[in-house]
Amino acid sequence: MFDKAYRQRLEADLAQWEADGVIAPAAAASIRHALPPLSPGINIAVVVAIVGGLLIAAAFLAFVAAHWTEIARLLRFAILLAGMAVAGGLGAWFAATGRNVLADLCASIGAITFGAGIALVGQMYHLGDDFAGGMLLWSIGAFAAALLTGSRGALAVGLAAACIWTCMRVYDVPDALHLQFLVAWLIAAALALAWDSRVAAHLVAVAVLPWWVATSLRFDFDGAQPSFVLANGAALLFGAGLAISAAPSPRAHRLGSVLSIYGAFSLAVVAFLEVATVDDLFRLRTAAMEAQPLWTIACGVAGVIFALASAGLTRRAGEVLAACAIGLVLVAAPIWPTFAPGEPWFAYAALLCAMLCLVVSGVLDDVRPRIVAGWLGIAGVIAGITWAVKGSLLRRSAFLAAAGIIAVVFATALNRMLPRAER
Repeated sequence: MFDKAYRQRLEADLAQWEADGVIAPAAAASIRHALPPLSPGINIAVVVAIVGGLLIAAAFLAFVAAHWTEIARLLRFAILLAGMAVAGGLGAWFAATGRNVLADLCASIGAITFGAGIALVGQMYHLGDDFAGGMLLWSIGAFAAALLTGSRGALAVGLAAACIWTCMRVYDVPDALHLQFLVAWLIAAALALAWDSRVAAHLVAVAVLPWWVATSLRFDFDGAQPSFVLANGAALLFGAGLAISAAPSPRAHRLGSVLSIYGAFSLAVVAFLEVATVDDLFRLRTAAMEAQPLWTIACGVAGVIFALASAGLTRRAGEVLAACAIGLVLVAAPIWPTFAPGEPWFAYAALLCAMLCLVVSGVLDDVRPRIVAGWLGIAGVIAGITWAVKGSLLRRSAFLAAAGIIAVVFATALNRMLPRAER
């Protein structure tokens, strides 16, 4: 939850409780006094200053580009060095005067200029055409800038360069795992944890997705399903996020909650992909035989174990259902062989139950993103079942009707079991 929105809600609750006589005015005042001051946001002046700075930078780049061939090599390189020095100096001045947003922007511009310098040196001196290596070097420089300045923008630049680097390496060597990216990702995750920054946590969560997607699409398995590899990645992200959020540290809780949100949405997307690929809405399979890599299976099992461990620590029933959702999605992927006649009804049922467990898990734990992810997953699975290319539409309608009746019966029984206050 963002600090400003939380403060607004807390202030409204305190005023209401004070008016209703629930708490004394002195207690409300002490609560307000105990809260730390809010960090200054981005006001109109800062927005205008950012736009002005970007316009000046764009004018400078356009001028340099117009006279690029006329500028000597050393002068080009000196211009880029001067750009990095000016960005760093302005960033230090803004940080010293308390204008942290502008300081972060300057650090980001410096990181981007560093990448331009790498490209320029490679072009001028005809260095090796290892473009992926250049992206790695850019990522290292941006990470160093983020570590020294605490810039979220520099961290974003470093993660973006690292994602391009790993995608290129996976493409170049499709039959080997590119584990080096995980080292860079763990460094970024450690920075997000040390900074206690929700923005950095979102960047870290987003950055892990391209590695899983690239690995699932390019890994040279004998008939492996990309959706199965993605399912195990989503399971590990979801389960590990829940386990990290169960730690007693507030920093770990915030980082883990963000990771679990992205894991829940990834699980919903994978559920739709499993239905879409099995019914040939999208051709992602490479052969009829199925041979899933052991490391992906281990990642999925670890995700389930992490979710159950988190449920054991927090004593939340919703996280048990989250583990069930992860397990059902993993079980659904290898249920059907592609050459088997008929339709994979058990897989359809497993995916629907998984998304229903995800929704109920979010309701029990009061986690709205998890609820949204579950509803999106239910909609995607139903859409995939209904508009599949092959199979009898009449049988599909009968299956959906039976599933709906079972869900209504389950809801009725659950309503009778729950206390009236929890309905």
